[in-house]
Amino acid sequence: MKLEVQIGGKRRAVEVARRDGRLVCTLDGKPIDADAVEVATATYSILLRGQSYEVRVHEAPDGLHINSGGEELVVQVMDPRQRRSQRTARAGGVEAEGRQEIKAPMPGKIVRVLAKAGDAVEAGQGLLVVEAMKMQNEIKAPKTGKVEKVLVAEGQAVNAGETLAVVA
Repeated sequence: MKLEVQIGGKRRAVEVARRDGRLVCTLDGKPIDADAVEVATATYSILLRGQSYEVRVHEAPDGLHINSGGEELVVQVMDPRQRRSQRTARAGGVEAEGRQEIKAPMPGKIVRVLAKAGDAVEAGQGLLVVEAMKMQNEIKAPKTGKVEKVLVAEGQAVNAGETLAVVA
């Protein structure tokens, strides 16, 4: 999974994947030797460059609060859909046009379906909620229109790029 995060005012590119049971990470394109195991809810044991850390993570309105060794770090995960909508707003607020397929931004699980086929929706209105990495992400309508199809149900696992719904 590729993410853009902001740590201490600096944007960083993070990529995390599991391969052969091992955590594979890069930070700004540079590989990081790390391994992580969730030992309790929102508590992880992380082995990083040969050192062991116990890390607690909790969500807050200002981002993810990561606590380890008495220190706290606040990390904002930049939502690629949010960046797209910010670019659109700067370009004059133009909505998407035509039939739009709404795709899963990352692998996860559908925890709520907020709109059903036939519902009229406004641009930016919530359609679905996907849970990924203990975080819930609301998937919003890219345009004002009508929900043509909802292809998923609550509790269903989805893959990144999978079509979730169609708005026409």
